[in-house]
Amino acid sequence: MPDAQRFDVIGGTAVRAILAESRPKIVEIVRDAYRLHHAGATINPDSYFLRFPDRPDARIIALPARLADGADIAGIKWISSFPGNHGIALPRASAVVVLNDMATGFPYACLEGSHISAARTAASAALAAELLHGRKQADRMAVIGAGPIAATVIDYLLAAGWKIGAFRVHDLIAGRAAEFCHGLNAQDSRAAPAPSAAAAIDGAELVLFATTAAKPHLDNPALFAPEQTVLHVSLRDLGVGVILSAQNIADDVEHCLKAQTSLHLAEQATGGRKFVAGAIGDLIAGRVQPDRTRVRIFSPFGLGVLDLAVARFVHEQATASGRAATIEDFFVTA
Repeated sequence: MPDAQRFDVIGGTAVRAILAESRPKIVEIVRDAYRLHHAGATINPDSYFLRFPDRPDARIIALPARLADGADIAGIKWISSFPGNHGIALPRASAVVVLNDMATGFPYACLEGSHISAARTAASAALAAELLHGRKQADRMAVIGAGPIAATVIDYLLAAGWKIGAFRVHDLIAGRAAEFCHGLNAQDSRAAPAPSAAAAIDGAELVLFATTAAKPHLDNPALFAPEQTVLHVSLRDLGVGVILSAQNIADDVEHCLKAQTSLHLAEQATGGRKFVAGAIGDLIAGRVQPDRTRVRIFSPFGLGVLDLAVARFVHEQATASGRAATIEDFFVTA
């Protein structure tokens, strides 16, 4: 049980370093968290979106959760998305994760959360790619949206042992795609910009969407082929026709079919959910098998239990290695 007066703070430098040292371990942590979630050993309420009438492109999201495994914890991720930050040389997303002791309810740690959020998203995508694609190899990978999430997903794929022959990268800002490719080429990968999303997707076996799209912009099912696995991390790029043509896997079906995601739009259009084959927990348990006759799409809404599981691991590593700052009298209990 944590000391009720002690509070640990772990900054971004330490968080980023621990995650970079532990990518294969993070994928296993995410796999285990999905198993627990699928078994009903979690509490994961709907995310709460704080929106601003005067800043319609900005939002702050609260993701509370409980992970009731051997080391029972609760907590919350509080993550903001302010796209205007790009104009002032700041990241779009910033976040913190707070961990609570379930014996007392006391918060015992606060961690910089944007790297944790990116890591659990990337680990989730890498896990889904492995389960849906059947082999850790792609002659070509398409990347739509050349931002930090896409870069982190690629880091996790490569750390998991994927062999990717070449990357084709598209971003609405051409300079970002070029810079992204430069970074990949500097790591001995072959990467080139693509003039459009369709051009990037054509011939790719693995497709990653990591955009900030607010509504679908790709509506033609003919863009995709049965040999492709699509990691639809940004959730809103694909039109209803594409969704209905595919085998769809969500991280959690109830969570994914809301907030005008592509899956939600497909439900509204059809009046049902038969187009969703199941959740990633079904894949892990073997209750759903990949359908090789059509494109496979993974749509992860993002579960707070994943943030907790990864944050707990980072906290343990940080405290064990002296990389946490401890405030001994944060709470006054007497």
